[in-house]
Amino acid sequence: MLDVAYEAVEDLTPGHLADIAEDRGTVRVRLAKNAPLADVVRQLNCEVDQFMATSHWFQLWKDEIVSRDTPGRPLRVRYIFRPWVPRDIGAGVAEDRGTVRFYICPDLDPEQFAAAMNAATKDFLAGGHWFQLYGGEIIDNSPEPMSRI
Repeated sequence: MLDVAYEAVEDLTPGHLADIAEDRGTVRVRLAKNAPLADVVRQLNCEVDQFMATSHWFQLWKDEIVSRDTPGRPLRVRYIFRPWVPRDIGAGVAEDRGTVRFYICPDLDPEQFAAAMNAATKDFLAGGHWFQLYGGEIIDNSPEPMSRI
């Protein structure tokens, strides 16, 4: 099962406004709680570019598997401010072949942004179009098999 979670924190390394960590089936996005959201999102776009370039995530688009190495359309995630996103929703997502755009209400603080992204990402992953290759294992959004003791 895939789990992507955003959290606004106060303990990032000085000078860092966003940090992305990956493990089996999980991604943790930590955001500077007390920084202006515009600065956090600017750094987050840099971090997610680096993350996508070095991790092994894939998008199932119709009958094609899109990756960071797909010619002409490598997998990419962008966070974009849009004034038309309602504050009470906070963030929405649009997906196309090789591209995911998260649209963000510019009036949020990092803590509100993290909460909005958690909701948007949960719905987004529920679509079942994404999977991770981790340690030779494919992790998708289907339930994990139960272990017997």
